[in-house]
Amino acid sequence: MPKKCLIIGASGDIGKAIAIRLADDGFQLLLHYHQNAKAIAELTSVLPDESVLAVLQGDLGNNQGIQLFLDNLDLTVDSVIFASGTSHIGLLQDTDEAAMDRMLSIQVKALWSISKHVIPAMVQNQSGHIIVVSSIWGESGASCEVIYSSVKGAQNSFIKALGKELAPSGITVNGVSPGFIDTKMNQLFTDEEKSSIIGEIPVNRAGKPVDVAHVVSFLLDERSGYIQSEIINVSGAW
Repeated sequence: MPKKCLIIGASGDIGKAIAIRLADDGFQLLLHYHQNAKAIAELTSVLPDESVLAVLQGDLGNNQGIQLFLDNLDLTVDSVIFASGTSHIGLLQDTDEAAMDRMLSIQVKALWSISKHVIPAMVQNQSGHIIVVSSIWGESGASCEVIYSSVKGAQNSFIKALGKELAPSGITVNGVSPGFIDTKMNQLFTDEEKSSIIGEIPVNRAGKPVDVAHVVSFLLDERSGYIQSEIINVSGAW
């Protein structure tokens, strides 16, 4: 029987690449998105019909939206991938409380709440996977991305702690930490700025969303079952 995987943030560039790769791997998918209905429609159009179990809209930026999403999540899943691409750029002293609360909700509170929702069935089955797409800034921090770096650091701690908690139940918890990936999130950079960044990357190119997707696929493979509480950098050694 095909494994069922929930992808949070499936409309983003990395989320879409993960969905396409996992469909190729034989997974059945539940695809979450917030606002970009066009992107999710384009994604489902290239996936085999049998690969898409459900498309779930949800605003995870507040407690009410998270609860409504969970109320509509009526299928058990074998795996969940957190791939939200939401970021925040700006000086900390210029960041208002609403932006802080929204980033915390999307990147941390939703992570806690959705994991809490799916874990009981995984424990009962003594198997499951939780994978978080974090960021290298969660470890090293980035100027003008203090809020983003902070919530990604929280995700990294979540991975390390929950992996220890769930390991006896046969559930793996791991993370993928991308560096500079060619996505819409990085469109704010000029060509000159992109060239400067790529010049600092030893492999001499930006990463591609599929580079992240391949690592997610690897972590979902049963042969990776002894990898636990790890965060794998996909950064070209940047």
